[in-house]
Amino acid sequence: MKKTALLGFALCGALSLSTPALAEDYVIDTKDAHAFIQFKIPHLGYSWLIGEFNKFEGNFSYDEKAPEDSKVQVKIDTSSIDSNHAERDKHLRSADFLEVAKFPQAEFVSTGFKELGDGKALMQGKLTLKGVTRDVEVAVNHVGAGPDPWGGFRRGFEGTVTIALKDYGIEFDLGPLSREVELKLYVEGIRI
Repeated sequence: MKKTALLGFALCGALSLSTPALAEDYVIDTKDAHAFIQFKIPHLGYSWLIGEFNKFEGNFSYDEKAPEDSKVQVKIDTSSIDSNHAERDKHLRSADFLEVAKFPQAEFVSTGFKELGDGKALMQGKLTLKGVTRDVEVAVNHVGAGPDPWGGFRRGFEGTVTIALKDYGIEFDLGPLSREVELKLYVEGIRI
């Protein structure tokens, strides 16, 4: 009986050591506006046009001991584009750009994550926009993590990726200096 109990404890101990640590799951805090997806594109080479998507949702998983297992999924309501100009936003929603009536949602799904040190990382993933899916690489900065004043735990990242408009079927001529758009993601997640 004693040998059986010791064997059982040893087996349980071995299993607990071989079980990988579980990643923490987070929901992106869009409800309280602690997350943003912004875009920036040159305007005539003299200035910048900056805007954002007001409606999106998503989640991510992160394990400090195994960051390479990190995962992210974000869905964006393309009709929520906001460049602070109603007529321009109407044009951006048209077939010349996002064609939101036909493609109401954009999506990013991660496929890989590589830590670079000092809070920096590269995240590979698939970005779907206007019905086109392409591989992209997002430069990531781990902003921080810790308890919040409401008894929860939060973790924040920022990410940057530049995409060519033509890669997503956007052929409208904005001039030679405006063929790429920079997307910035500021993500604060609440651990669930």
